[in-house]
Amino acid sequence: MSLLWFTYLNKVYDWFEERLEIQAIADDITSKYVPPHVNIFYCLGDHTYLFLVQVATEAFASVQYIMTEANFGWLIRSVHRWSASMMVLMMILHVFLLGVLTASFGVTGYSLPWDQIGYWAVKIVTGVPDAIPVIGSPLVELLRGSASVGQSTLTRFYSLHTFVLPLLTAVFMLMHFSMIRKQGISGPL
Repeated sequence: MSLLWFTYLNKVYDWFEERLEIQAIADDITSKYVPPHVNIFYCLGDHTYLFLVQVATEAFASVQYIMTEANFGWLIRSVHRWSASMMVLMMILHVFLLGVLTASFGVTGYSLPWDQIGYWAVKIVTGVPDAIPVIGSPLVELLRGSASVGQSTLTRFYSLHTFVLPLLTAVFMLMHFSMIRKQGISGPL
Protein backbone atom coordinates (compact mmCIF):
# COMPACT_ATOMS: atom_id res chain seq x y z
CA MET A 1 0.00 0.00 0.00
CA SER A 2 2.76 2.46 0.89
CA LEU A 3 4.56 1.73 -2.41
CA LEU A 4 1.39 2.57 -4.33
CA TRP A 5 1.00 5.78 -2.33
CA PHE A 6 4.65 6.70 -2.98
CA THR A 7 4.20 6.07 -6.73
CA TYR A 8 1.13 8.28 -6.73
CA LEU A 9 2.99 11.10 -4.95
CA ASN A 10 5.86 10.75 -7.43
CA LYS A 11 3.46 11.20 -10.34
CA VAL A 12 1.94 14.28 -8.72
CA TYR A 13 5.40 15.71 -8.07
CA ASP A 14 6.50 14.97 -11.66
CA TRP A 15 3.39 16.71 -12.97
CA PHE A 16 4.19 19.85 -10.96
CA GLU A 17 7.91 19.63 -11.78
CA GLU A 18 7.17 19.49 -15.51
CA ARG A 19 5.08 22.66 -15.35
CA LEU A 20 6.71 24.70 -12.58
CA GLU A 21 10.33 23.48 -12.39
CA ILE A 22 10.05 23.07 -8.63
CA GLN A 23 13.48 21.47 -8.30
CA ALA A 24 15.22 24.48 -9.90
CA ILE A 25 13.42 26.80 -7.49
CA ALA A 26 14.27 24.58 -4.51
CA ASP A 27 17.93 24.39 -5.60
CA ASP A 28 18.06 28.18 -5.92
CA ILE A 29 16.53 28.70 -2.48
CA THR A 30 18.74 26.14 -0.73
CA SER A 31 21.93 27.38 -2.40
CA LYS A 32 21.35 30.99 -1.29
CA TYR A 33 24.17 32.27 0.92
CA VAL A 34 23.14 32.78 4.54
CA PRO A 35 25.30 35.31 6.42
CA PRO A 36 27.16 33.85 9.41
CA HIS A 37 25.46 36.20 11.89
CA VAL A 38 22.04 34.71 11.04
CA ASN A 39 21.36 31.95 13.53
CA ILE A 40 18.54 30.18 15.30
CA PHE A 41 17.84 33.25 17.46
CA TYR A 42 16.51 35.06 14.37
CA CYS A 43 13.62 32.59 14.47
CA LEU A 44 12.85 32.71 18.19
CA GLY A 45 11.27 36.14 18.59
CA ASP A 46 8.00 34.56 19.60
CA HIS A 47 9.65 33.25 22.78
CA THR A 48 9.53 36.74 24.29
CA TYR A 49 6.17 35.74 25.75
CA LEU A 50 8.21 34.03 28.47
CA PHE A 51 9.13 37.53 29.67
CA LEU A 52 5.46 38.28 30.39
CA VAL A 53 5.65 37.12 34.02
CA GLN A 54 8.40 39.65 34.76
CA VAL A 55 6.41 42.42 33.11
CA ALA A 56 3.28 41.60 35.08
CA THR A 57 4.90 41.23 38.51
CA GLU A 58 8.04 43.38 38.70
CA ALA A 59 7.60 46.15 36.12
CA PHE A 60 6.91 49.02 38.51
CA ALA A 61 9.79 48.16 40.85
CA SER A 62 12.14 47.92 37.87
CA VAL A 63 11.14 51.33 36.50
CA GLN A 64 11.35 52.88 39.96
CA TYR A 65 14.89 51.53 40.42
CA ILE A 66 15.99 52.84 37.03
CA MET A 67 14.53 56.30 37.66
CA THR A 68 15.78 56.77 41.23
CA GLU A 69 18.96 54.73 41.71
CA ALA A 70 20.63 53.86 38.40
CA ASN A 71 23.18 56.33 37.00
CA PHE A 72 21.57 58.30 34.17
CA GLY A 73 18.47 56.16 34.65
CA TRP A 74 16.22 59.07 33.71
CA LEU A 75 18.10 59.35 30.39
CA ILE A 76 17.98 55.61 29.73
CA ARG A 77 14.25 55.53 30.42
CA SER A 78 13.59 58.60 28.25
CA VAL A 79 15.59 57.21 25.32
CA HIS A 80 13.81 53.88 25.73
CA ARG A 81 10.42 55.58 25.84
CA TRP A 82 11.02 57.67 22.72
CA SER A 83 12.60 54.77 20.84
CA ALA A 84 9.69 52.50 21.72
CA SER A 85 7.23 55.15 20.55
CA MET A 86 9.11 55.54 17.26
CA MET A 87 9.22 51.77 16.79
CA VAL A 88 5.46 51.53 17.32
CA LEU A 89 4.90 54.39 14.86
CA MET A 90 7.14 52.75 12.23
CA MET A 91 5.39 49.41 12.69
CA ILE A 92 2.00 51.08 12.32
CA LEU A 93 3.14 52.75 9.11
CA HIS A 94 4.77 49.55 7.83
CA VAL A 95 1.85 47.27 8.63
CA PHE A 96 -0.94 49.70 7.76
CA LEU A 97 -1.36 48.31 4.28
CA LEU A 98 -1.53 44.76 5.61
CA GLY A 99 -4.13 45.86 8.16
CA VAL A 100 -6.27 47.48 5.49
CA LEU A 101 -5.98 44.34 3.37
CA THR A 102 -6.92 42.09 6.31
CA ALA A 103 -9.85 44.30 7.31
CA SER A 104 -11.03 44.29 3.69
CA PHE A 105 -11.04 40.49 3.71
CA GLY A 106 -13.09 40.55 6.90
CA VAL A 107 -15.60 43.13 5.71
CA THR A 108 -16.14 41.54 2.31
CA GLY A 109 -16.31 38.00 3.70
CA TYR A 110 -18.72 38.86 6.49
CA SER A 111 -21.45 39.67 3.98
CA LEU A 112 -21.19 36.51 1.90
CA PRO A 113 -23.71 34.39 3.85
CA TRP A 114 -26.14 37.26 3.11
CA ASP A 115 -28.19 36.84 6.23
CA GLN A 116 -29.54 39.63 8.44
CA ILE A 117 -26.21 40.11 10.23
CA GLY A 118 -24.29 40.27 6.94
CA TYR A 119 -26.83 42.65 5.40
CA TRP A 120 -26.73 45.11 8.28
CA ALA A 121 -22.96 44.88 8.58
CA VAL A 122 -22.59 45.80 4.91
CA LYS A 123 -25.16 48.57 5.24
CA ILE A 124 -23.27 50.08 8.18
CA VAL A 125 -19.75 49.62 6.77
CA THR A 126 -20.63 51.01 3.35
CA GLY A 127 -22.53 53.88 4.98
CA VAL A 128 -19.50 55.12 6.93
CA PRO A 129 -18.01 57.15 4.04
CA ASP A 130 -21.30 59.08 3.82
CA ALA A 131 -19.97 61.30 6.63
CA ILE A 132 -17.19 62.61 4.36
CA PRO A 133 -18.18 66.00 2.93
CA VAL A 134 -18.62 66.33 -0.86
CA ILE A 135 -17.30 62.89 -1.91
CA GLY A 136 -19.10 60.79 0.73
CA SER A 137 -22.33 60.03 -1.15
CA PRO A 138 -20.65 59.13 -4.46
CA LEU A 139 -18.18 56.94 -2.55
CA VAL A 140 -21.03 55.09 -0.81
CA GLU A 141 -22.71 54.52 -4.18
CA LEU A 142 -19.42 53.26 -5.62
CA LEU A 143 -18.98 50.80 -2.73
CA ARG A 144 -22.56 49.54 -2.89
CA GLY A 145 -22.88 49.46 -6.68
CA SER A 146 -26.16 51.38 -6.39
CA ALA A 147 -27.92 53.76 -4.03
CA SER A 148 -28.92 50.95 -1.67
CA VAL A 149 -27.46 47.65 -0.49
CA GLY A 150 -28.56 44.85 -2.80
CA GLN A 151 -27.45 42.16 -5.22
CA SER A 152 -24.88 44.44 -6.86
CA THR A 153 -23.26 45.01 -3.46
CA LEU A 154 -23.10 41.28 -2.77
CA THR A 155 -21.60 40.67 -6.23
CA ARG A 156 -18.96 43.36 -5.68
CA PHE A 157 -18.05 42.07 -2.24
CA TYR A 158 -17.91 38.47 -3.50
CA SER A 159 -15.56 39.38 -6.36
CA LEU A 160 -13.42 41.47 -4.02
CA HIS A 161 -13.24 38.67 -1.45
CA THR A 162 -12.56 35.81 -3.87
CA PHE A 163 -10.47 37.45 -6.61
CA VAL A 164 -9.21 41.00 -6.09
CA LEU A 165 -8.01 40.77 -2.48
CA PRO A 166 -6.30 37.35 -2.88
CA LEU A 167 -4.60 38.68 -6.01
CA LEU A 168 -3.41 41.78 -4.14
CA THR A 169 -2.18 39.59 -1.28
CA ALA A 170 -0.23 37.39 -3.70
CA VAL A 171 1.27 40.44 -5.44
CA PHE A 172 2.36 41.99 -2.13
CA MET A 173 3.83 38.70 -0.94
CA LEU A 174 5.75 38.24 -4.21
CA MET A 175 7.02 41.83 -3.98
CA HIS A 176 8.09 41.25 -0.38
CA PHE A 177 9.86 37.97 -1.12
CA SER A 178 11.58 39.37 -4.22
CA MET A 179 12.84 42.37 -2.23
CA ILE A 180 14.23 40.01 0.42
CA ARG A 181 15.91 37.95 -2.30
CA LYS A 182 17.34 41.07 -3.97
CA GLN A 183 18.48 42.94 -0.84
CA GLY A 184 19.18 39.99 1.44
CA ILE A 185 18.84 39.83 5.21
CA SER A 186 20.16 42.89 7.02
CA GLY A 187 23.24 42.54 9.16
CA PRO A 188 23.44 42.92 12.91
CA LEU A 189 23.33 46.44 14.33
